[in-house]
Amino acid sequence: MSLEDFKKKRDSFQLNSLSGNTREFPMEEFNWFLEVVKKDFNFDLTGYKPHRVKRRIEMLIRKYGLKSYKEYYELIKKDEKKKDEFFDRMTINVTEFFRNPEKWWELRDKFIPELLKESGSKFKAWSAGCSTGEEPYSLAILLEELKAPSSAKVHATDIDIGVLTKARMGEYEERSFVSTPPQYLKKYFEVTSRGTYRVKQNVKNRVIFKRHNLLQDRFETGYDLILCRNVVIYFEMETKMELYEKFAKALRPGGILFIGNTERIFNYRQLGFEVVSPFIYRKL
Repeated sequence: MSLEDFKKKRDSFQLNSLSGNTREFPMEEFNWFLEVVKKDFNFDLTGYKPHRVKRRIEMLIRKYGLKSYKEYYELIKKDEKKKDEFFDRMTINVTEFFRNPEKWWELRDKFIPELLKESGSKFKAWSAGCSTGEEPYSLAILLEELKAPSSAKVHATDIDIGVLTKARMGEYEERSFVSTPPQYLKKYFEVTSRGTYRVKQNVKNRVIFKRHNLLQDRFETGYDLILCRNVVIYFEMETKMELYEKFAKALRPGGILFIGNTERIFNYRQLGFEVVSPFIYRKL
């Protein structure tokens, strides 16, 4: 069973069992909630797949034994922890270091060296939807391995303040390293007294974390490499196409876009990309 299939089954089970409440909430309530969340929290959920968003919000409504979206809105408006829980549940934060490792080694052995040769000290990358930081730190480790100039940085962004806080801490459980070579774990992490692994400072120094909303905020330009993996799959098709177009504009000519192993860009030629390897696109 895939991770996403597991989540669907889990959410479905919780929806039908929590608080013994199984009634359907009206769509007008749901649409009202989206409007007030966008207005009051600057969090636009309209580009996400609505059935997924509705299912997850209603799971939280039932979790607290509430009877309406309005009651839940009042709850997250006054309770900061429950608001953080809401943001965390709406955004998908499942990741690990060097996820799909064969693609990372392809970046390390071929594409990043080419990009560094072209850009040198001006190299900059972006991990969009970086979650708790495993992805941008993975890239920073490769930059260390390739002895990239210290000015070569990774911009790492996410909409969720909670996961960005965890990312800046850079401390991870052993389960995050199932795809990490043992020599990297030994070289770039230190073991804490709690048995967790903390990213070493030279790796941290390469990563700049910042809150960013992919659906609302401006994209910087001139990137050599953009990683956006297993993020756009949660958006509607129209929103996906808009995001890929914006990523294309954010890359310099010759820059690379690295996407997830379950994703495809069907109109890549129209966007000015060529496929240089599965899930890796170069801007022409």
